[in-house]
Amino acid sequence: MRKIPVGILGATGNVGQRFVQLLEGHPWFEVKFVCASEKSLGKRYEEIVNWKVSPRIPKDIAKLKVRLCVPDFNARVVFSALDSSVAGPIEEEFAKKGYIVISNSKNHRMDSDVPLLIPEVNPEHLDLINIQKTRFKGKGFIVTNPNCTTIGLTLALKPLQDAFGISRVSVVSMQALSGAGYPGVASLDAVDNVVPYIGDEEEKVETEPLKLLGSVGSGKINNAKMIISAHCNRVAVRDGHLESVTVELIKKPAIEDVVKAFKSFKGLPQKLNLPSAPADPIIVRTEEDRPQPVLDRDINNGMSVSVGRIRQSAIFDIKFTLLVHNTIRGAAGAAILNAELLKAKKLI
Repeated sequence: MRKIPVGILGATGNVGQRFVQLLEGHPWFEVKFVCASEKSLGKRYEEIVNWKVSPRIPKDIAKLKVRLCVPDFNARVVFSALDSSVAGPIEEEFAKKGYIVISNSKNHRMDSDVPLLIPEVNPEHLDLINIQKTRFKGKGFIVTNPNCTTIGLTLALKPLQDAFGISRVSVVSMQALSGAGYPGVASLDAVDNVVPYIGDEEEKVETEPLKLLGSVGSGKINNAKMIISAHCNRVAVRDGHLESVTVELIKKPAIEDVVKAFKSFKGLPQKLNLPSAPADPIIVRTEEDRPQPVLDRDINNGMSVSVGRIRQSAIFDIKFTLLVHNTIRGAAGAAILNAELLKAKKLI
């Protein structure tokens, strides 16, 4: 199969580098264009990127000349790793010009006609694309993936919602430094410390799952009827967001039934055998001290969520700990899986 040429917007940042790394050798997509700010224009990618995510820059990308983030190149699909301070209008301009924008940025996640997508959770939300095309008056559209913390949480909540129903959720996150980009958190703020505030993070975690777990009907998303309370903290871990989750369920299952729901959970990406889809989107750890970022974040190429310490709660019904690789499943890998689903459904 002839590979589909793609571009990367914001290719030099932390998530942009993950896109470059994960798309190397992809069976369906080939990076032909890397885009960044005006100061990088015309320079080779290897000259201007402060490469941090792996031992080497993919050789086919290293020599590419950096372009501006304007819709004037021959690749209909673009992955956006743009900072939210500039992403909104740039992504919309690409969509208006007929490009398919697969975004990791927050700007359009909660737009009423933009799918906020986790392929295992809500593939039916892609029905919104037709409404969005009408708004843009063309073939272009935007699909977003959720916040990195939200992705791990929602993947774990989905089988519980399907099997038992959910009324309330409390989550406390311990989020890796890489989630703040590079150079990110100053070393003297991170070492020997926990920062109990991440700007806008709690609001995202409390609202995005409601859209993701909602139903689509009459051209809109009807949000899930549950309440989520979040405490988000930055901790001195390089990669991997750990989350302590407590859930009140509508039905009252035994712990073994909860474990079974996690273990048996699969979605459309697994049925379609998409290239980036893990065979098991949720891995259940039975050890009393797992998951841990350093041990579990890279399982299944960073695309599975690890869940452990599943037990009863004295306040709600169950509690557990989950781990998600924040720059892979929580960012670039999530967007690539979204693109694969679009390709499988003939939307690309």
